[in-house]
Amino acid sequence: MRVATWNVNSVKQRLPRLLPWLDERAPDVVCLQETKLADDAFTALLVGPLAERGYEVALNGEVQWNGVAILSRVGLEDVVRGIPDGPGFPDPEARAVSATCGGIRVHSVYVPNGREPDSDHYHYKLAWLAALRDNVAAGPEEVMVCGDVNIAPTDADVFDPAAYEGHTHVTPPERAALAELMGVGLHDVVRDRWPTERVFSYWDYRAGMFHKDLGMRIDLILASSPVAGRAAAAWVDRQARKGTGPSDHAPVIVDLDDAPDGDIGPVVPPPSVRGKTAKLPQSP
Repeated sequence: MRVATWNVNSVKQRLPRLLPWLDERAPDVVCLQETKLADDAFTALLVGPLAERGYEVALNGEVQWNGVAILSRVGLEDVVRGIPDGPGFPDPEARAVSATCGGIRVHSVYVPNGREPDSDHYHYKLAWLAALRDNVAAGPEEVMVCGDVNIAPTDADVFDPAAYEGHTHVTPPERAALAELMGVGLHDVVRDRWPTERVFSYWDYRAGMFHKDLGMRIDLILASSPVAGRAAAAWVDRQARKGTGPSDHAPVIVDLDDAPDGDIGPVVPPPSVRGKTAKLPQSP
């Protein structure tokens, strides 16, 4: 079973790339984030083409912002929108949807950004992660949490730790919240498979960050031990970040039980340019 997660940064904008990508990579389960469409608009736009490809769809969307989805061609049962009793800002946002696919409880999540350290949105992010942790801990043993977690787990997951000083995504409380989520028995499948490799999943659109390979690894597939033990390959589809009209994120893919493309490396294709010390585009 091939499981993928992808922050598409507007499914409407990414439609010319999403459908060909589904045909090329043939994932069995796809977790999407930042769909930026209400459920009725998503259905009108995509349910037909997805059904032609064998996918059922679970949605939790809203107009213009956020939005998550699960596409599955191995079953879609017990769909839950959002995190039960989870916090809002101030109201619940469309940041989570879960369903059982092929016997695995799959969560598609778009963790709040946090905006600035110690801001109200930052504390909302920490509370949201705690609610997700509790929800996953209460669920079945076979589980995957897939999505844009808006946290680089370690300094190895950013191109230059010094460039991120004073910014979100790397602060100790955020990393501790992610570690507590993983502490319920989840494994970072890509990092476990490639413990020392340079591998990113997000590159800012500005300043040629992608072409310089100045990125972050903030899109994760976390899996419980029974599921992680089935991983035959785990990689970032960097090819999907190239070309015209890409998302600023690349898909992350995990193959369970069988690797149809082989154990092909941490990224596809490998980056050709290695980054050096650089500021973030938004830095003064």
